[in-house]
Amino acid sequence: MPAHNPFKAALAARQAQIGLWLSMATPYLAEVSATAGFDWLLIDGEHSPNDVRTTLQALQAVAPYLSQPVVRAVAGEVALIKQLLDIGAKNLLVPMVDTAEQARTLVSATRYPPQGIRGVGSAAARASLWSGRADYLDVANDEVCLLVQAETVTALKNLEAICAVDGVHGVFIGPADLAASMGHRGKPGHPDVQAAIEGAMRTIVASGKAAGTLTSDPALARRYLELGCTFVATGVDVTMYAKAARRLAAEFKPQLAGNPGGAPSAAY
Repeated sequence: MPAHNPFKAALAARQAQIGLWLSMATPYLAEVSATAGFDWLLIDGEHSPNDVRTTLQALQAVAPYLSQPVVRAVAGEVALIKQLLDIGAKNLLVPMVDTAEQARTLVSATRYPPQGIRGVGSAAARASLWSGRADYLDVANDEVCLLVQAETVTALKNLEAICAVDGVHGVFIGPADLAASMGHRGKPGHPDVQAAIEGAMRTIVASGKAAGTLTSDPALARRYLELGCTFVATGVDVTMYAKAARRLAAEFKPQLAGNPGGAPSAAY
């Protein structure tokens, strides 16, 4: 069968893709989220307690649904990328990519030889349906969608070169780390940070690559979409749950308002 990746195709066609961040690290909630109708779901391995096994479970949980999974690796390590691809991740988001050289290494890690350095173990891999896809080795390179995160001042300086790397399909701006890199830790809404983000988005879009980011601010999300961002995550599952749970508790226990978790337990 030909290479098939609906998320990659949507980005190439510049169709806006609305996503949700999965940080809860549980396949059950991943499946619940998949029923909501988001275009893509980010399975986070960088700042959530996911490993290869739990990432596999999340991929299996969302597989029957239309929402497309994107897996964020904890780091751009060649061996880890091989594992993530073998368990069936087609869309990868790699954090902290500062240079075009790093981006080229990542591209190579997602491609089988002679185009790249990905180890060949598809016969025993979920990605090939355990050899059920006889032509998997022929189409695998084209199925991968590689997204890299530009989230430092250094990355923004090298942004045009990163965007020019063949095999990088999109660039994700990480607001929190970028803010910290710019000296505004914890303040991604700072005017200087927002100006840098918007400038970066314009650069990415002008390069022909897909631009993306994460924000829980609906107004900002719409602003980024107006700028031409193609993949925008509009919330984080664990944050949504925490806010809803605290709000519900505060309705019945007003003394908890503004004091998440209540008073410290005497046991501690």
